[in-house]
Amino acid sequence: MKIHRDGLGTIAAIWVVCAGLMFLALFFIPWAGVSFPIAALLLFFMVFVFFFFRVPERETVEGDNVVTSVADGEVVIIDRVYEDEYVKGECIQVSVYMDFFNVHVNFWPVSGEITYYKYHPGKYLLAFLPKASELNEHTSVAVRNRFGDVFFKQLAGTFARRIVCYAKVGETCTKADQCGIIKFGSRIDMYLPLDSEIKVKVGDDVRACETVIAELRK
Repeated sequence: MKIHRDGLGTIAAIWVVCAGLMFLALFFIPWAGVSFPIAALLLFFMVFVFFFFRVPERETVEGDNVVTSVADGEVVIIDRVYEDEYVKGECIQVSVYMDFFNVHVNFWPVSGEITYYKYHPGKYLLAFLPKASELNEHTSVAVRNRFGDVFFKQLAGTFARRIVCYAKVGETCTKADQCGIIKFGSRIDMYLPLDSEIKVKVGDDVRACETVIAELRK
């Protein structure tokens, strides 16, 4: 199993803290009925953190007009909205919420040229709340190909305090390559042209690279 390079520092820090707490619990708490469960919980958390930063092997869906999911998770919003940062007009918003157990590595949804990137500091509301899209810390990225623009945001959540994004304006990206990672619970908002054919519905579980979110029309 591969581990995301941007998670190695977090894993190391958490392991050091947990190992120290396990030592204290096992050597300074004289009651085995207390110290052993504490040590077991800490060990479980260490394994979970390691598992959290896994990078899956994925096959993608071909087609320049095919938009795949940026992240694993559950579709929580599909709505017609006015997007005023990049699109500056009406579009279709599709949001995917990632819980603690989802893969949190993010992948490019289409191939094309990166035309926009911006980091926004902000709050840390629960990521599934609609207002999180506007108020939470997030990055904004746009990719353009011959079928149009795909604009998306990586949103921090209550426990997500670090967003990593590899977007650089002017460079080209390839669908299904890694575009970043959000550490701990978070959300992806995708903004698609109004004439896009949406292929998912609210409540669907989706997988990055493999689930088709929409098809663009030329």
